[in-house]
Amino acid sequence: MNAFVNIVTTINNYVWSLPLVILCLAAGVWFTLYLKGCQFRHLKDMIHLTGARSKTDEGISPFQSFATTVGSRVGMGNIAGVATAIYFGGPGAVFWMWLIALLGAASSFAECTLAQAYKDKVGSEYVGGPQMFITKGLGLKPVAYLFALAAVLGPGTLMPGLQVYQIASTFESAFAAPRMIVGAVCVVAIAFVVWGGIKRIGKVAEIMAPIMCVIYVIMAIIIIGTHITALPGVFGLIITSAFGANQLFAGILGSMISWGVKRGVYSNEAGQGSGAIVSAAAECSHPAKQGLIQALSVYIDMIVVCTATAMIILITNNYTVVDGAGNAIVNNTSSEYGILWAQDAVAANFGSWGSKLLAIMVALFVFTSLMGYFYQAESNMKFLFNGKKAGSYLMKAIFLVAVFSGVVVDGQTIWGMADLGVGLMAWVNIIVILIMSKQVKAILTDYEEQSRAGYDPMFDPAKFGIEDKTGAWSKTVAELKKRA
Repeated sequence: MNAFVNIVTTINNYVWSLPLVILCLAAGVWFTLYLKGCQFRHLKDMIHLTGARSKTDEGISPFQSFATTVGSRVGMGNIAGVATAIYFGGPGAVFWMWLIALLGAASSFAECTLAQAYKDKVGSEYVGGPQMFITKGLGLKPVAYLFALAAVLGPGTLMPGLQVYQIASTFESAFAAPRMIVGAVCVVAIAFVVWGGIKRIGKVAEIMAPIMCVIYVIMAIIIIGTHITALPGVFGLIITSAFGANQLFAGILGSMISWGVKRGVYSNEAGQGSGAIVSAAAECSHPAKQGLIQALSVYIDMIVVCTATAMIILITNNYTVVDGAGNAIVNNTSSEYGILWAQDAVAANFGSWGSKLLAIMVALFVFTSLMGYFYQAESNMKFLFNGKKAGSYLMKAIFLVAVFSGVVVDGQTIWGMADLGVGLMAWVNIIVILIMSKQVKAILTDYEEQSRAGYDPMFDPAKFGIEDKTGAWSKTVAELKKRA
């Protein structure tokens, strides 16, 4: 185990070195400027498109895609991830998480738009993602295989354990539930859903994702309301710390930015490529529509849910901050950094029933995250196995073992595994979408031109030099011919 920990730590230090932090920020800035702030200009469209609950027999609906992606994004990164960022980076890390969300929404638009444009139709489902647009758009199949392998290692192998580790921690604290039993129940529950494919995942996420987000945010609002006089000071602490103006945290400014970006990307997945895999499964009349829907999911994840967690922790003064050597700069709690900080704050305000409710909420967060993880990993395993069923069966087996690993591996190692999974995907995906920037802009321009002309935007892949051998866009092409 020590050898395994050392390997994970060493590789993770290389993967999440300063160049990747800069790359994540630079990609967000580039797409924000190049696409003229599409994630801000089209906010009204984002909300309207997300609310369209159209029924479809092919693929999943846009709302189901949104809910599945939100379910995947909204997980332990929003609770334990925020706490970890504060522990290593101080309160100012929250600002950098906000910034990477605002900028990253443009990166998410780019990757999800490309995923839709280059998707294929297999039976009654749509499939796609970075592995597909790398192959069809750039003709670089070895790079596509590299991304697919990263996706199998990330969401399929290295990342699931963290989710289950956190649920085991909360249930142990709230209900004194044995970790092994929690792990076994998680395996059985997730097995039932993943064997039903993306349509069952979409239907479950459509119900669970909105409910869990609303309940969690309501809990946060109540806690903020009981500490409302401290709210201005909390925002002031975040802003002053973020730029090194607060002397207490000035010495960890570099860690603050790094941990804010790292935890931001882990939570909102913008630029990682995972959201693009799920968005490709949606039936949609124009790729830019799905790009805008997924950009909104980044806001929900980061600006709403992560901010709720930050307020719960900071406004109740229930946090600790350490420097690079592990020495405490602020030491306000004895609980292990992560989900227990939020659970302690909730218990202090709502009593033991609040702690139990949060444990149940964490279970919902974990469940929806795991559903999204599995679909992302399975899609890429199928790609590696050239669509053969053996790839799907192998991924199911690996994934369920990875789920159970969360109750047998320690917390520090499990975080390192999750970060490594995210970083491997991000390196490949961000570089690729930057190379394909012109294609993204051309598709967005087409969407905007049709909208201004008063049309419901429809996509013709041939206009962009995209071959549609599987008929994924046959319906919209037919509609465009009728319009002409």
